[in-house]
Amino acid sequence: MFQVSSQADTENADIEMEKHHLEHHAEYELTELTEIYVERGLDQTLAKQVATKLMDHDALGAHLRDELGIHQRNNARPLMAATTSAITFTLGAALPLLAAYTAIIYQLAHTQLLQVIAFSSLLFLTLLGVMAAKAGGASPTKGAIRVLFWGALAMLITSMVGHLFGVVAG
Repeated sequence: MFQVSSQADTENADIEMEKHHLEHHAEYELTELTEIYVERGLDQTLAKQVATKLMDHDALGAHLRDELGIHQRNNARPLMAATTSAITFTLGAALPLLAAYTAIIYQLAHTQLLQVIAFSSLLFLTLLGVMAAKAGGASPTKGAIRVLFWGALAMLITSMVGHLFGVVAG
């Protein structure tokens, strides 16, 4: 299945953190996995045996699956991704509209208005990319660059189509 980039960034950050914990705090991680199995109904002795066996076989896989709920087969969350996208797209559209409204109040020329809208759109896209990456525990720079690149590309293509059909002046 396909994943949304910010979700993939979040999961990758979780994986890196779990690798670090396993490397530097293996005994704590064994205890943590044991407690997960106790909470699921195993007695302490059996839970520790299961946790030890799974960690000997694939410690990272066991922790990703049982501690973090990350499964290779089932890691996409389309409803959550769609809801998050709807909220961020709405916010992302409202902010440049507010900038355009402000520019109209100050009676900027048409060219200046287009520049304000383009600049504010790119600025807000960058900020939303940073916020999404931080919320997911990923690199803010990587998130900002990805969102800025694709947003700028979409604006460029939209502008070119507008010019092609004579809809955009400017």
